[in-house]
Amino acid sequence: MVNYIWAGMIFIGIVTAFVTGNVDAVNKAVFEGAKTGVTVTFGLISILIFWMGVMKVAEEAGLLDKMARLLGPLARWLFPTVPKDHPAFGYILSNMTANLFGLGNAATPMGIKAMQELQKLNPDPKTATPAMCTLLALNTASMTLIPTTIIAIRMNYNSANPAEIVGTTLLATFIATTGAILIDRWYQRKEWKR
Repeated sequence: MVNYIWAGMIFIGIVTAFVTGNVDAVNKAVFEGAKTGVTVTFGLISILIFWMGVMKVAEEAGLLDKMARLLGPLARWLFPTVPKDHPAFGYILSNMTANLFGLGNAATPMGIKAMQELQKLNPDPKTATPAMCTLLALNTASMTLIPTTIIAIRMNYNSANPAEIVGTTLLATFIATTGAILIDRWYQRKEWKR
Protein backbone atom coordinates (compact mmCIF):
# COMPACT_ATOMS: atom_id res chain seq x y z
CA MET A 1 0.00 0.00 0.00
CA VAL A 2 2.79 2.45 0.88
CA ASN A 3 4.40 1.76 -2.51
CA TYR A 4 1.21 2.91 -4.23
CA ILE A 5 1.12 6.08 -2.13
CA TRP A 6 4.75 6.91 -3.01
CA ALA A 7 4.22 6.10 -6.68
CA GLY A 8 1.10 8.28 -6.70
CA MET A 9 2.94 11.19 -5.08
CA ILE A 10 5.80 10.92 -7.58
CA PHE A 11 3.37 10.72 -10.50
CA ILE A 12 1.41 13.75 -9.26
CA GLY A 13 4.65 15.68 -8.78
CA ILE A 14 5.86 14.93 -12.32
CA VAL A 15 2.49 15.77 -13.87
CA THR A 16 2.36 19.02 -11.87
CA ALA A 17 5.89 19.88 -13.04
CA PHE A 18 4.86 19.39 -16.68
CA VAL A 19 1.69 21.44 -16.25
CA THR A 20 3.47 24.33 -14.48
CA GLY A 21 6.56 24.22 -16.71
CA ASN A 22 8.99 23.16 -13.97
CA VAL A 23 10.38 20.05 -15.65
CA ASP A 24 13.95 21.33 -15.16
CA ALA A 25 13.36 21.49 -11.39
CA VAL A 26 12.20 17.85 -11.41
CA ASN A 27 15.29 16.76 -13.39
CA LYS A 28 17.57 18.65 -11.03
CA ALA A 29 15.83 17.16 -7.96
CA VAL A 30 16.11 13.63 -9.38
CA PHE A 31 19.85 13.89 -9.98
CA GLU A 32 20.58 15.75 -6.72
CA GLY A 33 18.53 13.17 -4.81
CA ALA A 34 20.40 10.31 -6.45
CA LYS A 35 23.74 11.96 -5.67
CA THR A 36 22.77 12.51 -2.03
CA GLY A 37 21.49 8.94 -1.75
CA VAL A 38 24.79 7.51 -2.97
CA THR A 39 26.81 9.80 -0.65
CA VAL A 40 24.74 8.89 2.41
CA THR A 41 24.81 5.20 1.52
CA PHE A 42 28.60 5.09 1.26
CA GLY A 43 28.92 6.94 4.56
CA LEU A 44 26.56 4.47 6.23
CA ILE A 45 28.32 1.47 4.73
CA SER A 46 31.66 2.59 6.13
CA ILE A 47 30.37 3.18 9.66
CA LEU A 48 28.34 -0.05 9.63
CA ILE A 49 31.34 -2.05 8.45
CA PHE A 50 33.41 -0.49 11.22
CA TRP A 51 30.88 -1.29 13.95
CA MET A 52 30.18 -4.77 12.60
CA GLY A 53 33.93 -5.34 12.73
CA VAL A 54 33.96 -4.11 16.32
CA MET A 55 31.07 -6.47 17.07
CA LYS A 56 33.01 -9.36 15.48
CA VAL A 57 36.08 -8.54 17.59
CA ALA A 58 33.82 -8.32 20.66
CA GLU A 59 32.30 -11.69 19.75
CA GLU A 60 35.73 -13.31 19.32
CA ALA A 61 36.88 -11.80 22.63
CA GLY A 62 33.83 -13.22 24.41
CA LEU A 63 32.31 -9.82 25.18
CA LEU A 64 29.04 -10.63 23.42
CA ASP A 65 28.70 -13.81 25.49
CA LYS A 66 29.19 -11.73 28.63
CA MET A 67 26.64 -9.21 27.39
CA ALA A 68 24.24 -12.04 26.61
CA ARG A 69 24.75 -13.43 30.13
CA LEU A 70 24.01 -9.97 31.53
CA LEU A 71 20.87 -9.67 29.40
CA GLY A 72 19.87 -13.32 29.98
CA PRO A 73 17.81 -12.77 33.15
CA LEU A 74 16.02 -9.82 31.54
CA ALA A 75 15.34 -11.87 28.40
CA ARG A 76 13.99 -14.79 30.48
CA TRP A 77 11.67 -12.35 32.28
CA LEU A 78 10.54 -10.80 28.99
CA PHE A 79 10.10 -14.17 27.25
CA PRO A 80 8.82 -16.58 29.94
CA THR A 81 7.17 -18.91 27.41
CA VAL A 82 10.40 -19.58 25.48
CA PRO A 83 12.33 -22.60 26.80
CA LYS A 84 15.73 -21.61 28.20
CA ASP A 85 17.77 -23.76 25.81
CA HIS A 86 15.74 -22.98 22.70
CA PRO A 87 17.71 -21.49 19.72
CA ALA A 88 15.33 -18.51 19.68
CA PHE A 89 16.94 -17.29 22.91
CA GLY A 90 20.36 -16.89 21.30
CA TYR A 91 18.91 -14.90 18.41
CA ILE A 92 16.85 -12.76 20.79
CA LEU A 93 19.94 -11.96 22.86
CA SER A 94 21.99 -11.19 19.74
CA ASN A 95 19.22 -8.95 18.47
CA MET A 96 19.01 -7.09 21.79
CA THR A 97 22.80 -6.65 21.92
CA ALA A 98 23.03 -5.34 18.35
CA ASN A 99 20.21 -2.89 19.03
CA LEU A 100 21.94 -1.68 22.19
CA PHE A 101 24.94 -0.72 20.07
CA GLY A 102 22.79 1.01 17.46
CA LEU A 103 23.35 -1.64 14.80
CA GLY A 104 19.77 -1.87 13.59
CA ASN A 105 20.86 -3.26 10.21
CA ALA A 106 22.87 -5.98 11.93
CA ALA A 107 20.03 -6.65 14.39
CA THR A 108 17.44 -7.23 11.67
CA PRO A 109 18.66 -10.65 10.44
CA MET A 110 18.92 -11.85 14.05
CA GLY A 111 15.41 -10.59 14.73
CA ILE A 112 14.09 -12.42 11.68
CA LYS A 113 15.82 -15.65 12.76
CA ALA A 114 14.41 -15.22 16.28
CA MET A 115 10.91 -14.83 14.82
CA GLN A 116 11.38 -17.94 12.69
CA GLU A 117 12.47 -19.90 15.77
CA LEU A 118 9.55 -18.50 17.81
CA GLN A 119 7.20 -19.54 15.01
CA LYS A 120 8.34 -23.14 15.58
CA LEU A 121 6.96 -22.86 19.14
CA ASN A 122 3.70 -21.34 17.94
CA PRO A 123 0.65 -23.63 18.28
CA ASP A 124 -1.36 -21.44 15.87
CA PRO A 125 0.81 -20.31 12.94
CA LYS A 126 -1.75 -17.70 11.87
CA THR A 127 -1.57 -15.81 15.18
CA ALA A 128 1.46 -14.18 16.78
CA THR A 129 2.41 -15.51 20.21
CA PRO A 130 3.03 -13.18 23.17
CA ALA A 131 6.78 -13.81 22.77
CA MET A 132 6.62 -12.71 19.13
CA CYS A 133 4.75 -9.55 20.09
CA THR A 134 7.30 -8.83 22.83
CA LEU A 135 10.19 -9.24 20.38
CA LEU A 136 8.52 -6.97 17.85
CA ALA A 137 7.87 -4.30 20.50
CA LEU A 138 11.45 -4.48 21.81
CA ASN A 139 12.97 -4.47 18.34
CA THR A 140 10.89 -1.45 17.35
CA ALA A 141 11.63 0.58 20.51
CA SER A 142 15.17 -0.82 20.99
CA MET A 143 17.14 1.01 23.63
CA THR A 144 20.35 2.29 22.06
CA LEU A 145 23.58 3.11 23.86
CA ILE A 146 25.48 4.27 20.75
CA PRO A 147 23.34 5.46 17.80
CA THR A 148 25.93 4.57 15.17
CA THR A 149 23.68 5.07 12.13
CA ILE A 150 22.59 8.56 13.20
CA ILE A 151 26.18 9.50 14.06
CA ALA A 152 27.25 8.33 10.58
CA ILE A 153 24.55 10.42 8.90
CA ARG A 154 25.55 13.46 10.96
CA MET A 155 29.20 12.89 10.00
CA ASN A 156 28.23 12.75 6.30
CA TYR A 157 26.58 16.14 6.62
CA ASN A 158 29.64 17.63 8.38
CA SER A 159 28.08 18.05 11.81
CA ALA A 160 30.36 19.95 14.20
CA ASN A 161 29.72 17.33 16.88
CA PRO A 162 28.07 14.21 15.41
CA ALA A 163 28.05 12.32 18.72
CA GLU A 164 26.29 15.03 20.73
CA ILE A 165 23.00 13.18 20.31
CA VAL A 166 24.14 10.17 22.36
CA GLY A 167 22.61 11.43 25.62
CA THR A 168 19.26 12.41 24.16
CA THR A 169 19.09 9.22 22.10
CA LEU A 170 19.81 7.15 25.19
CA LEU A 171 17.04 8.93 27.12
CA ALA A 172 14.54 8.71 24.25
CA THR A 173 15.19 5.03 23.55
CA PHE A 174 15.09 4.22 27.29
CA ILE A 175 11.65 5.84 27.54
CA ALA A 176 10.48 4.10 24.34
CA THR A 177 11.73 0.70 25.51
CA THR A 178 10.22 1.13 28.96
CA GLY A 179 6.91 2.13 27.39
CA ALA A 180 7.00 -0.84 25.01
CA ILE A 181 7.67 -3.26 27.87
CA LEU A 182 4.91 -1.77 30.05
CA ILE A 183 2.35 -1.88 27.25
CA ASP A 184 3.44 -5.42 26.31
CA ARG A 185 3.08 -6.59 29.93
CA TRP A 186 -0.32 -4.87 30.21
CA TYR A 187 -1.63 -6.64 27.10
CA GLN A 188 -0.19 -9.97 28.21
CA ARG A 189 -1.74 -9.65 31.66
CA LYS A 190 -5.07 -8.80 30.00
CA GLU A 191 -4.69 -11.90 27.80
CA TRP A 192 -3.84 -14.15 30.80
CA LYS A 193 -7.03 -13.04 32.57
CA ARG A 194 -9.17 -14.32 29.71
